[in-house]
Amino acid sequence: MHGSTHPPVEHPHGPADRCDVSSGLVIACDVGGTGIKAGLVDTRGRIRHARTVPTPVVPGDGAATATAVTECLVGLTGDLRAAAGARSRSVVALGVVVPGLVDAAAGVARYSENLGWRDVPFAELLASATGLPVAFDHDVRAAGAAEQRLGAGRGRRDVVFVPIGTGIAAALVLDGHAYAGEGWAGEIGHIDVGSGVPCACGGSGCLETVASAAAIRKRYAERTGRPVGGASDVAERMAAGDEDAAAVWSEAVEALSGVLAATAALVAPEVVLIGGGLSRAGEALLGPLRRRLDARLTLQRRPQLQLARLGDRAGLLGAGLLAWERAGVRLGSRDGSEDEPEPATTAQQSPAARSAGVQR
Repeated sequence: MHGSTHPPVEHPHGPADRCDVSSGLVIACDVGGTGIKAGLVDTRGRIRHARTVPTPVVPGDGAATATAVTECLVGLTGDLRAAAGARSRSVVALGVVVPGLVDAAAGVARYSENLGWRDVPFAELLASATGLPVAFDHDVRAAGAAEQRLGAGRGRRDVVFVPIGTGIAAALVLDGHAYAGEGWAGEIGHIDVGSGVPCACGGSGCLETVASAAAIRKRYAERTGRPVGGASDVAERMAAGDEDAAAVWSEAVEALSGVLAATAALVAPEVVLIGGGLSRAGEALLGPLRRRLDARLTLQRRPQLQLARLGDRAGLLGAGLLAWERAGVRLGSRDGSEDEPEPATTAQQSPAARSAGVQR
């Protein structure tokens, strides 16, 4: 199955903002575990106005969190409509992406471990509250599509995007289409790599328990008895000659290379893009990962391995692409021929909010 389809969920009276689509804007929202990014995106994939607010989490109550997030998104939509109006522009659609298991075709967030919700019909709720056509999907899958069409994957039809932070996931863009697998595709963080370490998913030995930024920090502290602030600190200590840091880093790279080799054998991507907080390690990560991956591959296509480009804008731009598709406009060709996005104009965004969702 190629791509994901979005339900024809609209306000009973149709979109509230009737206008020439080409002169309009869409609202994009990227819901994270700690922050919600929201912005206006134009027909060239440029973020024209953006803001970030804390995610309103109700501890221990996923249903209440879902309600609070819905209300927050409705409020942000109102604010961004006003911002669009100040530019004499109309809003033609709303795109929302969330973490966890997502049924994009139904517009439902099936499950989020971190936010605690189950079976929340966000597309229907938001369409009813805002009167806008709503596109809804998974955050990593949307970010991967943005990287393929507007970022480091431009010009490539087969791209795998792997953000590594608190967890690890993957977005598969095959023949220019984001592959959803009915919402199940891309959970590479829960492939068993043999570590034997219990995982929050209920399994053990998952890639996330060895190679995520959170795991690298935790494993170094457990090995040495010396707490560190994050995986970036482990990378710095490795560069300074710390053998324990080098061992923890090597274990992470080895596990990650095995999963990427299997991915390369299965879907033959032209390029693998590494994103998320751990990507800030740059060549300290990519160098050994390239060597390990190259050693594992034999008859398989050898993908290029490089850093993602869009950073923490990827999910927001992905939500914008989805919203434009919901309005009948596809931004960026499948082989990436359109202009790349420009930086956002940011409003009411604190330093803490700007870093929300980005793990060290």
